[in-house]
Amino acid sequence: MSERSELTSLNEKLDSLIALISRAVPQVPSAPDFSASDAFVWTANPGELVPVEKVNRVDIALLCSVSRVRDLLLDNTRRFASGLPANNALLWGARGMGKSSLVKAAHAAINAELKDNPLKLVEIHREDIESLPALMKQIRDASQRFIIFCDDLSFDHDDTSYKSLKAVLEGGIEGRPENVLFYATSNRRHLLPRDMMENERSTAINPSEAVEEKVSLSDRFGLWLGFHKCSQDDYLEMVNGYADHYDLTLDGADLRAQALEWATTRGSRSGRVAYQFIQDLAGRLGQKLD
Repeated sequence: MSERSELTSLNEKLDSLIALISRAVPQVPSAPDFSASDAFVWTANPGELVPVEKVNRVDIALLCSVSRVRDLLLDNTRRFASGLPANNALLWGARGMGKSSLVKAAHAAINAELKDNPLKLVEIHREDIESLPALMKQIRDASQRFIIFCDDLSFDHDDTSYKSLKAVLEGGIEGRPENVLFYATSNRRHLLPRDMMENERSTAINPSEAVEEKVSLSDRFGLWLGFHKCSQDDYLEMVNGYADHYDLTLDGADLRAQALEWATTRGSRSGRVAYQFIQDLAGRLGQKLD
């Protein structure tokens, strides 16, 4: 083999080795540009904050029949955005009653009040909870204040990632950064299935301590906001609120009858069902929901 051929072969091997090393070594995430948006989505791999151009949310005035929890969350968020003490919040309860909508709407409402230093909303997916320490590292020294938001948070059997969440919220050596608050929504008040807790009780040497460890996760949230199934009157109030907001012209009696029929076919009443009815109604009337 000629000297040139040997050199070409060596270069090809080096290129292959460099490519293998590049795939094996994780990329260094780029420094986040917090001025790019008021909302971000955290991607655990490679560990980046991706700005969101347009957040999918509704105006807070449209969230009917949750006025008490709405005011509590607004006040907590306002105090945090102003640099005052505030609590992590767990919004738990019935499906479709506006838990995640309220978090996003409260973020927008407070930013509309405090325009000088907008509050940042960062969504982290349930499956990425174990990467919370890496996320905290990126935002700990930032001048902005952040709400970390996890929608539909819960843990199943043999899932130990809840321990990472406990440490980040309150119990770790570093603790929760002063500029970070954690909001989560869940259908479960204690985030863990009852049979999982009962299994811990039956198999542990000290049953009360085993269950206490599971329940203590919810205790890391100082603010618990319960969302319960709505009554027929609450449901109709939601429908009427949407219809007025989007200027859907329909006789009041017809709107009521159609809304109730829609809920009956769905087998439930909730804010989500009300909005789905409004979408159907707007489509049939040939109107857009701007």
